[in-house]
Amino acid sequence: QVQLVESGGGSVQAGGSLTLSCAASGRTFSTYTGGWFRQAPGKEREFVAALSWSGEDTYYADSVKGRVTITRNLAKNTLFLLMSKLKPEDTAVYYCAAHRGATAQAMGLMKDGIDYWGKGTLVTVSS
Repeated sequence: QVQLVESGGGSVQAGGSLTLSCAASGRTFSTYTGGWFRQAPGKEREFVAALSWSGEDTYYADSVKGRVTITRNLAKNTLFLLMSKLKPEDTAVYYCAAHRGATAQAMGLMKDGIDYWGKGTLVTVSS
């Protein structure tokens, strides 16, 4: 059983930056593709970014491309989402996810069936 715990959410003004962290149990991100999804109030959950288990591939949603970077620290079993130039429309609960056997792009295209989810961390961007 994989456990994912997000942290780093908070309130920030538009144009600001924030880094989210996802601490995993075990050597999760060396064997599972890791990703971030988000869900804004009244909207469906959507994909943000993914990093393959090999570390060789990343995939980003068009809405965040150029403003977001997904990285990891395998020694700390932690996945990160570095966000900059934040916009009010980035306001959402951000969820960490892990899925075995998927490429980063495949994870981005998955609607459901993700192996493991965190409980989320709230990001609020004010104008």
